[in-house]
Amino acid sequence: MELRNRPNPFAGLDPLPAAYTSRQLVETAVAGARSFVAPRRADRRLLDSLSERAQGPLPPATRTVRLQTLRQRPRPVPSRLLYEGMPGAGRLSLQSFVVHHPEATILIDPAVPRDADARAVSELQPLLRRTVRPPATTIPTIEALATAGVRPDLALSTHAHWDHVSGLLDLPDLPAVLHDEELTWAAAGDHAPAGGVRRGLADRDLLEFSLDGPPVLTFERSHDLFGDGSIVLVDLAGHTPGSVGVLLATVGGPVLLVGDAAWHGLQIEHLRQRSGFPGCLVDVDREQTWRTLHRLHALPASVKVVPAHDHERASEWATP
Repeated sequence: MELRNRPNPFAGLDPLPAAYTSRQLVETAVAGARSFVAPRRADRRLLDSLSERAQGPLPPATRTVRLQTLRQRPRPVPSRLLYEGMPGAGRLSLQSFVVHHPEATILIDPAVPRDADARAVSELQPLLRRTVRPPATTIPTIEALATAGVRPDLALSTHAHWDHVSGLLDLPDLPAVLHDEELTWAAAGDHAPAGGVRRGLADRDLLEFSLDGPPVLTFERSHDLFGDGSIVLVDLAGHTPGSVGVLLATVGGPVLLVGDAAWHGLQIEHLRQRSGFPGCLVDVDREQTWRTLHRLHALPASVKVVPAHDHERASEWATP
């Protein structure tokens, strides 16, 4: 496995984010209002530039993996509050996955600790706290693992937000893997550490990787985790500086786990930007997040794209 040990920088760091500035709040309010009346239009020039690359070959895989979605309970969320110009509602969940590779069992995005409200959500800014607080019926990641009979060898987070890391609070001895750029940002940034992230990453083995590999499909950089093409990490920067997708070679074809590059599959299909609220508060670089969404939209239909919170899409790999 092509990973490096990293000295753990998180012990003793302040877990709380800086307050939002007045400018951020004004920009969020303006963007939120615009989201309802003037959804952003697709960048056709960018899509045209991506279309030829999207037809390129996938990395050759000498082994395959099995994807498993851990049990979780969804809740309906009005689409217009999340994505520009989207009617109806979608079922979202705080989802975690398991990838079974011949050499390791990998927990993807450990999402929820026990007593999540007190241990994670209470650290968030009040505006986000009211928006993202999970229902009481949400299943902690450690309990979902026990129900599935899974004992992971390590955890890999697509990015360092609370609902992709804080489940580690219940898994103290599990090594954690993140993109090196994401680890650097999480240790120094104002928003990534909120919600149990720094406490979840402290006092454990940290492993990192660099996106030092070639372009893959529409993505500029990659990293082949095992060197066999079965798990290839790709660049999805924007939502956070070091966000990655996890491209899996499965028996049923390629599957791409995209974390929070999009919250729902319909957002990718219809190419809809996140609404100004909460988008302006959760996306570190809104313009880059928009470009990354285009890269997902341009992918060939043979690649099954799975956002971390899209309950229906994730359920295809649920344990019976």
